Amino acid sequence: MVVTGEVDMATAGTMLQTALREPAERVTLDLRGVGFFDSAAIHAVVRLADRLPGRLTVLPSRQVVRVLEISGLGEQGWLHRD
Repeated sequence: MVVTGEVDMATAGTMLQTALREPAERVTLDLRGVGFFDSAAIHAVVRLADRLPGRLTVLPSRQVVRVLEISGLGEQGWLHRD
């Protein structure tokens, strides 16, 4: 699933629900086109990781990596940096 633009309180829930609707053994969340990522977005990704243990891959933009590192999530197994 490719996400671009801003992921915030207005869009994070939609991102989460869309990712969960995709019937797949593995889910890749491509956030390389995301320029803004707030606490609602963090919460959505953590919930997604909880619902898909060992089956989630997140491809982050620089901004997403920075936010995840600041929030203490920079070393999660689901986070894959280029």
